[in-house]
Formats: sequence, C-alpha cells, structure tokens
Amino acid sequence: MVRTLHDFRHIFFIGVAGTGMSALAQYLNGVGITVAGSDRYFSKGEAPEIREKLEHEGIKCFAQDGSGITAETELVVVSTAVEDTVPEVQKAKSLDIPIIRRSELLAMISDSKKTIAVGGTSGKSTTSAMIFDILQHAGLEPSIISGAGLTSIIKEGRIGNAKVGAGDWLVIEADESDGSIVQYHAEIGLLLNIDKDHKEIEVLMDIFSTFRNNCKQFVVNRSHPLAASLSADAGNDFTYDKNVVAGFVATDFMQEGLAIHFSINGVPFILNSVGKHNMENALAAAAVAALAGVDLKTSAEAIAHYEGIYRRHQVIGEKNGVILIDDYAHNPVKCAASIRACQPVAEKLIAWFQPHGYAPTKFLRTDFCEEISAAMRPGDEIWMSEIFYAGGTTTKDISAADLINDLKEKGIDAYFVEHRDDIVDAMRPHFTNNTVLLLMGARDPSLEHFAKQVWNTL
Repeated sequence: MVRTLHDFRHIFFIGVAGTGMSALAQYLNGVGITVAGSDRYFSKGEAPEIREKLEHEGIKCFAQDGSGITAETELVVVSTAVEDTVPEVQKAKSLDIPIIRRSELLAMISDSKKTIAVGGTSGKSTTSAMIFDILQHAGLEPSIISGAGLTSIIKEGRIGNAKVGAGDWLVIEADESDGSIVQYHAEIGLLLNIDKDHKEIEVLMDIFSTFRNNCKQFVVNRSHPLAASLSADAGNDFTYDKNVVAGFVATDFMQEGLAIHFSINGVPFILNSVGKHNMENALAAAAVAALAGVDLKTSAEAIAHYEGIYRRHQVIGEKNGVILIDDYAHNPVKCAASIRACQPVAEKLIAWFQPHGYAPTKFLRTDFCEEISAAMRPGDEIWMSEIFYAGGTTTKDISAADLINDLKEKGIDAYFVEHRDDIVDAMRPHFTNNTVLLLMGARDPSLEHFAKQVWNTL
C-alpha cells in the first residue's frame, strides 16, 4: 500500500510533459527521489523544450512505449488523461508496480509540509504564485507546486511550475475539476470563487465544503456570494465590497494601462497586471500571507515586484498599433474576466479563443454565450477556431462554430476561422492603430508557440 513519499525512491510519471505532472516530477526530484517519465508528445517529437528542461534537472524522459519502466521502478503516477491502454500502464500492471493518480501523490506531498492549498474555479495559479512570492520576499523560503510557470522561476532556466525551498511552507493548487481537492488537509485553505466549470454548482458546493472542513484555517472571498457562504471566520476573509465585513478589504481600484493600483486596509498596492480580478487575487494572497505571519506592508513590497506567470495576461508586445496579450482563460467566467481586463488597454478589443474538449465545451455552451456577450463592448470582436482535441475517446458532437453562431444571435461581432493558422490574415482588415489582440485557450501545449507565431505575422 502507498502511504508516504518515503516508501519509494524510484518513481515513474506517465504524461510527464503535462503542467501538473511535470510540477510533481520536479518537486520529487528536488527532494532527492529518482524520477523518470514518458509522454505521448515525446513519441511525436513534440514538447522538446519541456523534455530538455526536465532532463537538465536529471529527470530521464522516454517515448510513451513502455521502455522507461524497469525493474527499479517502484511506483507509477498517472494523470486523469492517461488511459489503461497506454503501454506503460499495461507494463506496470504486468510487473505488479503500484499505480496512483497525480492527485493522490500531491496529497502525500501536502501532508509532508505546512501546506497552503489554493482552491476555486478561477485564479488559482496566479494567486498561488503571488503567495509564493510574498512568502519568499518575507524570507520564509517556501516551496510551490503550481499549474503554471512563474516568470521568476522560468528565468532560472526551469519550466517554472515547481520549486523546492528550505522552509516549512508549501503552496499548492487544489483542483476541483476532478474532485481531488477533498484529499488535501492544509494548514491554510483558500477559496477564491465558485462558478460553473466542469461540474454543476451543487456538486461544487459539496466539494468545497469538504475542502473547508479539512483545513485548519480557512480564507474565503466574501465578495463572491457562494464562496462567502462557506466562511469559517470573517476575520480571515477578504472582500472589495465596503459594505461587507471581512478582515481584509480592498479599496480605490484604478487601472492605468498595464498596471493596477489599490489599497488593502489602507496599505497602498501596485501590481503590474490588468483587471479587477487580479486585484482580488493579490488581496487573497495578502490575506493568506497574513495568516502565515507576513504583514501587509511586506506583501505590498512583494506584489510590486511580482513578475507574473506563463500565459496569464502575458504581454507579448506591441506592433503596428496592435498590443498582443496571451492568456490561459478557458471557461466562461475566465474568458469574460480576461476580456474586461484588456478593454482599458485599447479602444478596440479583438479576442480569439480556442475551446478545449468537446464534452466541456458542450456542457458550458450556454454559459460561454452569456458571459462573453455580456463582457463585449460595441466595436469589440470575438473570434474562435476549432475545439482542441487532446486525444482519447470522445464524441465530437459540437463545434466552436456553434458558439460563434450563438453569439451572433445576440448581436455580437463574432467570427469562426476553423484553422488558427489563418486567423491573422483574416483579422488583419479588422485591426486599427489602437487595438488589443487577446489570445485565450488552455490545455494545448502548442499555444505558447502559437502566440509567437501570431506575433511574427502581425
């Protein structure tokens, strides 16, 4: 039976190029465990940069053909996307090697540290990065396991989604999409928001209730009614609503270009990012840091130097009057928030979105239409290319064109271009000398390259 991290010295990851899996692999490698892994992208010769960075850290990488699992392998870790037909799964079973899910491993890691678990439908990666930066600025030498690469860690030549520090604190993202959040027993739990994404609201409320009950201390966003209903102590909570009682209150929000200004309990903050939702993320981070013993002044100093994370309102640059911004937004609320955050940057916004997964897109079809249409200004445009298909068994019974038609029926300027390589040529007549082009999408590892491709063709 798998009980603790110390039961194993040789661990193999199937799907190691994935953001969540690569983070765990790097963390375990950082604490002295021998780690190897495979990925279907390696079999196709794709994701070479991820493979190179993993191997540079001493993590051996293999094609997904079973060759990486040997007699030394003591434990195999799989993501939810890995099916039983994968050669490594079959080989591990034939050798009686224990197989566990990524979430089970993260729960074991969490139990080994003083963990801050960040939960909620939106903002987990950004807020986790901010908490990590604050604790690091305060000299607490934290560790992090994140769903996205922190720019500050990427600059060290790493993937950026994990780092092992010498201190007691570990910051993790607690994922509700597969229900794994209920496995974590954190020192501090954070609930940012609750919106429909993957699961119905009733199911999410049950999951987040269990999450709250499993945490020693709990912090919620009291500006979000559903999250506020799960509050354990208003003194630990945060809000941007002056009429709501909470221990941490943000006021005086202002966005100037690509920076925002605000105050928390009278302490001024500046953040080099956009959108009111990022003020909420910083507010949440400061509230959690306070429970870890960090004062607001120190948090403000850290936030002022926050460098952001990979593909979260990442400004690629400005060319020919077009400001290009790349973002990970992928559910209805996130897409709407991303659109609103970019609108103050330019007079016209053109947003492009690549949905991922046929089942999730069908599940959220109505919500996409309602949220995006409500966010658009007159003159703004939304473009989509076909749904990203990651492989596996699914029914392709919906198209991104269906979402575009729904938006057109609401009077939105909406356009479908099936192949994303064609979008810049199609959009070019729509650009003005004061346009922000926002790229949105998730799960597709080639999106970073796509953003560079768009930049080169602007």
